[in-house]
Amino acid sequence: MALFTGKGDGGTTKLFDTPSGARVSKSSPSFECLGMLDELNCLVGWVKVSSPDTFNVLGRPCRDIFHEVQDHLFTIQAEVAGAQKSVPQSSVEALSALINAIEKELPEIKTFLVPGGTELSARLDITRAVSRRVERRLVALNESGERAISESSRAYANRLSSLFYALVRLENHRHGIVEKPPHYQGN
Repeated sequence: MALFTGKGDGGTTKLFDTPSGARVSKSSPSFECLGMLDELNCLVGWVKVSSPDTFNVLGRPCRDIFHEVQDHLFTIQAEVAGAQKSVPQSSVEALSALINAIEKELPEIKTFLVPGGTELSARLDITRAVSRRVERRLVALNESGERAISESSRAYANRLSSLFYALVRLENHRHGIVEKPPHYQGN
């Protein structure tokens, strides 16, 4: 397989479900969404390789959880590109259960928190913020009518940012980092 074909040099490419020979502009909302999903998947990989072996949830290494998330992101990318694929509802439920388990270990929060604490929690915060942007893009793409995104894939994207937020807090909590609310400045 060649690293490039040159066919996209004019700013167009193909999706799974484009008619034979038809090309789509790389500026389309679908490609914007695909690019953001790719960016998020790369960030999840960065978090995965920087997670220590001791970072576990419910006896599962977080590296394994992150790898599973990456597989689901590829599924959503395939769905955005027109494949007949979607994240199963059971994966949304599993993510919800994981988040609930993490939350039981954490002190209650009553305000926004300033990002940062450990190197890993800062990386997780970046990943969380990009995850929220991806979710907004998936919703916009679905609402535009250009591409129908399944309810389960959209729900998974919504839970994903919550997972990263829970893991930020868990990482900081396990390292004794005191979470601090913002001090609003100005008028």
